[in-house]
Amino acid sequence: MVLNLYGMGISTCTRRVAAILLEKKVPFLFVSVDAAKAEHKSAAYLKKQQFGQVPYIVRLFLFYLPLPAGFHLREPGDLPLHRRKYANQGTLLVPIGTKEKALFEQAASVEYCKFERLASKAVGEMVFKPMFGQAADKALFDSLIENLSAKLDAYEVILGMHKYLAGNEVTLVNLFHLPYTTMLAQAANNDHQASKCYQVVPGYFWKTVVKKGVESTISY
Repeated sequence: MVLNLYGMGISTCTRRVAAILLEKKVPFLFVSVDAAKAEHKSAAYLKKQQFGQVPYIVRLFLFYLPLPAGFHLREPGDLPLHRRKYANQGTLLVPIGTKEKALFEQAASVEYCKFERLASKAVGEMVFKPMFGQAADKALFDSLIENLSAKLDAYEVILGMHKYLAGNEVTLVNLFHLPYTTMLAQAANNDHQASKCYQVVPGYFWKTVVKKGVESTISY
């Protein structure tokens, strides 16, 4: 079954979902949404995604149950909550063992609370604001990077105990770090700030998304 992924190729969340779908070998069609033309704020779009955001997914199996054509998942950033259909397909992104699950949940919390909140704001200042013709606040960016650097010092300690943040295997947590890890280097104009957590990058599929952009993938 092929699902439709609506989003913008430059969107961090769209890239993240595309990378997850590729890792899980889930066929999908990418439908580009033009933010410059405010397509995500149009009446037609808001009927499907009431918050006017990207990405969103149409036609997805959840919890092993086939849903009808036209089903809409408004917040595919929550894709891990609906992962059961593809659990044994592609890369195993969510651990099975009790200890492994505990490390995974801990790492997921760290990514959201300690990393993304700062990284997303920093990237927003130095990458997305200029992209949309707005002035970046360099002082705010520097403050965010300083705070983030302190968090990444803790990452180094964790990575000294095991290969990845959630243990010794690649997990969904790795994929969730990827968009802002990549853009931090671009925002800071060097790899230093990103290097501390760059070990979370699993490899091929993310590089494909960055190099080629988000593309429809029907077969594997």
